[in-house]
Amino acid sequence: MVDTNIDNEMIPYVEFADNANERTPCVLVLDCSGSMRGEPIKQLNAGLKALEQELKEDIDASSRVQLLIIKAFGKDEAVITTDWTDAMNFTAPTMEAGGLTPLGKAMNMALEKIEEQKCLYDSCGITSKRPWIFLISDGEPTDYDWKIIAAKCRDAQNKKKVVIHAVGTQGANLDKLALFSTNSPKRLSGLRFTEFFLWLSRSVSCISRAAPNAPELFDDTGDWDDDEQ
Repeated sequence: MVDTNIDNEMIPYVEFADNANERTPCVLVLDCSGSMRGEPIKQLNAGLKALEQELKEDIDASSRVQLLIIKAFGKDEAVITTDWTDAMNFTAPTMEAGGLTPLGKAMNMALEKIEEQKCLYDSCGITSKRPWIFLISDGEPTDYDWKIIAAKCRDAQNKKKVVIHAVGTQGANLDKLALFSTNSPKRLSGLRFTEFFLWLSRSVSCISRAAPNAPELFDDTGDWDDDEQ
């Protein structure tokens, strides 16, 4: 993607000139705290690579799904590791683990970036589906004001501005993750990040092709969802 700034006015992303398809924006908020070191972060990175490949091989999803990835780590740090990009141009980032779990700050950033992108879509005449946020964590929030942000997330979902799903890995506090969404959180079975991201790719592909106002139905979660929570 290319930005140019002329006369202090932001020029729309050039990709919209070549691809005017309706977009399905999807934000991944990834917990990369110290407890993710070792095999968990390795499997998370493998899952992101599987997501990249699956989306690029899907003709519809590759031109309709847009991704943004936010990493939560450190004491209170949240950074964008992949800014908005069409799936056809997505390259999976390599995550590293360290620090605490500032999920509140990361989720607030996700809401802000969605609002910005919606304004960009509107200014470029691009229609879009309701944005998705997937929060993936192996712990619980450590920032002091996370409950305020969690309430903000639920309010945005109640107003149909966004769909939020929380996924907890082994050791995650599902009760606290549940406060970020009106949907019940899921538990990842073992370290099946690859299975989860393959399911995510197929789900966003289905939604991106769905008719306007179609129900937001998910495929069967299959093997990645641990029902014994």
